[in-house]
Amino acid sequence: MRILFLSYWGLNDGLTTSTVFPHLQLLQDRPDVTAVRLVTIERGSDAQAALVFEPGFAAGKISFEPLRSRPSGNVILNKIEDFTRFPKELIRQIAEFKPDFMIARGAPAGALAYLVWQKIKLPFYVESFEPHADYMRESGVWRAYDPRYLFQRHWEKRQKQLALGLMPVAENYRQQLISEGVLADRIVTVPCSVDAMAFAYDATAGQRVRQRLGYTAPAPVVGIYVGKFGDIYYDEEAFELFQAAANHFGPEFRLIILTPNPEAEVRRKLEAVGLGPDRAFVTKAPHAEVPNYLSAADFAFSPIRPAPCRRFCSAIKIGEYWASGLPVLVTPGVGDDSAIVEAEAGGAVFDLTEPGSVPAALARLAALMRMPGHRARIHELAVRYRSLNRAREAYQALLPGAATAQ
Repeated sequence: MRILFLSYWGLNDGLTTSTVFPHLQLLQDRPDVTAVRLVTIERGSDAQAALVFEPGFAAGKISFEPLRSRPSGNVILNKIEDFTRFPKELIRQIAEFKPDFMIARGAPAGALAYLVWQKIKLPFYVESFEPHADYMRESGVWRAYDPRYLFQRHWEKRQKQLALGLMPVAENYRQQLISEGVLADRIVTVPCSVDAMAFAYDATAGQRVRQRLGYTAPAPVVGIYVGKFGDIYYDEEAFELFQAAANHFGPEFRLIILTPNPEAEVRRKLEAVGLGPDRAFVTKAPHAEVPNYLSAADFAFSPIRPAPCRRFCSAIKIGEYWASGLPVLVTPGVGDDSAIVEAEAGGAVFDLTEPGSVPAALARLAALMRMPGHRARIHELAVRYRSLNRAREAYQALLPGAATAQ
């Protein structure tokens, strides 16, 4: 098989490193796969940069070619131009590479795969299939009359109808798709996969990070947040949550934030809630360094903004937190994860609409951290719920040539 794999994220995006590269390796390892072409969508500074494909494994069967977005001052016009030009460029690549089918990572990439299918009927699958249009509308990023929302919603409907296989990231969404009439044998749930061993707790690495940051004496309680602020995540509310944690754990509380948001802006917001540089460290870390920072922490924040469609998502950060053995402070209704957190003591759920919820959740976290062996037990949640084997099994069930690959 020859496969064109389309990522909606850029080559250097952390989501490409954490979610696309592992799946490329799975495909490359299949004996019935002869070649894979990775196509990413590059925006901003990377749109014109020279890009080097370095997946961290020997990519013998994998080639790479980006789609480069042209800069524009108008976001809507920029997206219109992308979705007009990119299908034509993909069709050119397809004529050259001659894939048997496409795998699109995410519903926006699936929209491009559908637009290609319209022209040349190349079969396609969609991984990480989520109701992206509703995510963006419920987060307040898109309005109901926004052309991006209207087009994306239509394209998602067509993906449900035409994709040979869909891989939603939450069982909640699989059940929803079945209720909408999508055939069950076309759907396999694949939560965002995590290399549980790569993210496993390393006490020595964690201690080195603490010493470098000056988080040593007296023994501090260290919280960590990995990710963005805004859009589907809390922004100002997240900093109030950090303040609540500082109040709960007292002067010994320390905070690590790994974020692509501008450092000066993040520091300004931290200062506003009483967390200066002596208590809060902020940086944009390469994905390979994230496990060491997680090993330096005692618990983790996942401040995802609640919305009805959040129950259909799978946050990669939660899987990585669990793999490091960290109890997670999470909002209700986040994919399958909030329920797992409550049922299996993988952290604590807080709801900003309920008075007293945050202090109660922090008290629950403190109790979990006092339990002997809690990091090893929480690590097993990542092994059970976020293993790459879920993706391997999905490919086995959905892709052609499964019998050959067994």
